[in-house]
Amino acid sequence: MEKTTKRKLLFIGDSITDVGRNRNNPDSLGKGYVALIAKALADRDDSERYQLINRGISGNRILDIAERWHADCVSLEPDVVTLLIGINDTWHNVGDETVFATEAGAEQFEMHYRHLLASLRKKSDARLILMEPFVFPYPEDRKTWRVDLDPKQEIVKRLAEEFDAEWIGLDAYLNAIGAIDGYETLSNDGVHPTKKGHQLIADAWLKQFDQRGKK
Repeated sequence: MEKTTKRKLLFIGDSITDVGRNRNNPDSLGKGYVALIAKALADRDDSERYQLINRGISGNRILDIAERWHADCVSLEPDVVTLLIGINDTWHNVGDETVFATEAGAEQFEMHYRHLLASLRKKSDARLILMEPFVFPYPEDRKTWRVDLDPKQEIVKRLAEEFDAEWIGLDAYLNAIGAIDGYETLSNDGVHPTKKGHQLIADAWLKQFDQRGKK
């Protein structure tokens, strides 16, 4: 019997995707939502159809992704690309009045993000899933980040439409659950998900993946 080639599902982003993966092992999926997605696919006997690849790196901003986009995404020839990036472009700029919550900062974010999508679309017909960056209002000071993050969320949503990509609105989805169950159950610092938070992200991704068909 001829062996079926597995379809590559690539996940790329920052620490929310990384979650302690072993970067010396290209097959390491970390301990977050990517690993939970792999488990879900295995539980429904889909693991033989797909190869999951985690290329999250803790601390990354959009520029960092741009600098490694070819090596860690395009050159791997993925069939599905999932990108979650943006919170560090807010977090790392808190207190910098030249960038934080400025039009110039948003424009720079959009320029780099647009370049990623354009370069991928030029060389690949991969299915593209963009996940919205998010933040919880816990601890209290995280509420002040919204003035910077909200425009970035709008940029991601707009670019998804422009580049015929799928969009997962994580911010409203996660915050709605946090408002009921307690934000601290989803994140200890307003940024990094707990195990429950990662499960919710995995659930949202799987719902979107199945909704458009496992092509």
